[in-house]
This record gives sequence, structure tokens and C-alpha cells, in this order.
Amino acid sequence: MTRTLTVDDCLVAGIILVAGLLAAFLLRLLLRWLGGHATKTRWSGDDVIVDALRSLVPWSAFVGGAAAAAAALPLTRTVHHHVNQSLTVLLILVATITAARVIAGLVRTVTQSRAGVAGSVTIFVNITRVSVLALGCLVILQTLGIPIAPLVTALGVGGLAVALALQDTLANLFAGIHILASKTVQPGDYIRLSSGEEGYVVDINWRQTTIKSLSNNLVIIPNGQLAGTNMTNFNQPEQDMTLLVQVGVAYDSDLEHVERVTNEVIAETMKEVEGAVPDHEPAVRFHTFGDSRIGMTVILGVGEFSDQYRIKHEFIKRLHRRYRAEGIHIPAPRRTVTLQSGAAGGTGLEIPHQREVPIDVR
Repeated sequence: MTRTLTVDDCLVAGIILVAGLLAAFLLRLLLRWLGGHATKTRWSGDDVIVDALRSLVPWSAFVGGAAAAAAALPLTRTVHHHVNQSLTVLLILVATITAARVIAGLVRTVTQSRAGVAGSVTIFVNITRVSVLALGCLVILQTLGIPIAPLVTALGVGGLAVALALQDTLANLFAGIHILASKTVQPGDYIRLSSGEEGYVVDINWRQTTIKSLSNNLVIIPNGQLAGTNMTNFNQPEQDMTLLVQVGVAYDSDLEHVERVTNEVIAETMKEVEGAVPDHEPAVRFHTFGDSRIGMTVILGVGEFSDQYRIKHEFIKRLHRRYRAEGIHIPAPRRTVTLQSGAAGGTGLEIPHQREVPIDVR
């Protein structure tokens, strides 16, 4: 039989509850101090753990104080059971959210330190967070006395219908996981699709891949479409790339002199222009006897895809200025047009006259 609630019981319960709140406040201050020291370390995982414990530990102290205060009160067995059950559910909920934050943060830390995936990829973090929260919900249901075995069975049967209804979404999800696992595309890579879209990969989430074009626009591509299309990745297997520039010189040019001057301009450009590869070996290859010029290909080294426009711009300016100084002529295309004129003197005969008029095609 439960005795009557007295003032002393309320006083003792209040003191215990206040002690729990005070302990929660002191523990939060301690964890804040630890967080300040954790930021000074190289490993970012301790920052995630301390930040998560700032929520779990104070709440645990509060729930413990509340449970102790409830035990000091002369409550009935039923009320005491419900109070303890509610506090347990609250503690499990806080622990689940904290665990989701910690594990998701650690997953993000691992992805940031791995070359295969980048920190901006949210697909692994989201999957981890949802999985932990789902397990926490099952534990809460079990704590409340709700059997989870029939629920799991029902979810398994209903999952077939959901999978059929969300087959496009699931296809994009698994396509995103496959893209990241195979390391064909990573955030930060510059890619070009066969359909014409190109840009830097910003993020790969559970449904789509976001690409930022050079014009600063975002292109959203479903993961399934990205996995099933032809694609060029300009950052794989290496970020450095070569840039080909076509040049032509006159037939009366000294090709040895042309090659030496061009190599000097290449070396100068590689050392002075930002984004170029300083240790790139100059390369000039003559390849064509054209209509009015001898064609050659100049091979430049580029450190990153978007740098090619600036490097090409600077190289052409420097090469044109140097060719003028060295007397190397870059001829314009020329065409010879033949004009025929005839006079009909009643005999039906034409006497053709030919004139060759050179025309510059600028």
C-alpha cells in the first residue's frame, strides 16, 4: 500500500532533481572545455565525439536525477513504471540522435581523409544516419512493449511494393553507391558527358549528382543517367593534362629556328603563367604541308582543366609577339581564282582568256 505524499518527500525529490540539473550543467561546461582542446588536435574525429557528448551526457545526468527523484516519491507501482519507461524512452531517443550524429560525423571524417571519396559526398552520411535512427526507433518500440517481429515482417512484405513504386529512386541510390565505390567520379572532378553537359562535380547524394559548370550554373543529373552514359573524366587518372595548340608558319621559314623559338616561348609560359606545369618538357611537332603553310602542333602542360583557357590565351600572345620579333611569318590562307572570258562572233566559237587573280582569305 502506498503511503501519503508528504512535504519531506517533495523536498527530497526536488533536491535530487536540482542535483541532476546541476550535474548536467557542470558536465556541459566540462565538455565545452574538452571541446576547446579537441579543436587543437589534428584528428577531427575527437571534435565530433566531444560535440555529440555535449548532448548525451547532460541529458543522461538529468534523466538520472529525474529517475532518482521519482524513486524518492511514494508513487504507485503503475505510475512508477510509466515514469521510468518514459525516462528510458527519452534517454534512448537522445542516445540514438547522439549516436547518429557521432557515426555520421565519423563517416564524414573518414571520407574527407580518403582519396576515393570526398567530404562533400552526402550519400554515405545520409545512409548511416537513417540506419542508426531506424535501429533506435526499433529499440524504443521494444522498450514500450510493442513487439517488433511482426512489424519487421510487415515491413519486409511491404518493402516489395515500395521497391516497385520507388524503383527509379532506388536505381539512382544504388547507382550513386556504385559510382562512389568504383571511384570513377569524385567530387571536385571535371567531367564531360556525351550529351554535352560538363563541369565540376559538386556533390553525389542519394538521388542525383550536382555539376557546376564554368558559367557558374548547376546541372542536376540523376545518378542512374550518369552511370549509364559515356563520360570523360579530366581528373582521372591524373589531374595534369596536355593542351594542343595548332600553329602554322610560312614555307620559307627556317624550321629549326621556328622550333627553337617556339620551345623557348613554351618554357617561358610554363614557368610564368599560373596553372601551368613548370616541369613540362616543351614539345613541337610538325605534321602537315598545308595549302599556304607548314602546320605544327604545340603541346602544353596544364595543371587543371579550367586553366587551359588562360594558358592558351597567354601562349598565343607571347608566341605572336616573339614571331614578329624573330621575323617568322604566319601566312594567311591564299586561293587562286581563274576567270574565263570569251567572245562570240556569230560563228559560235569562243576564244577563252584566262587571268589568275590571287585573293587573300582572311
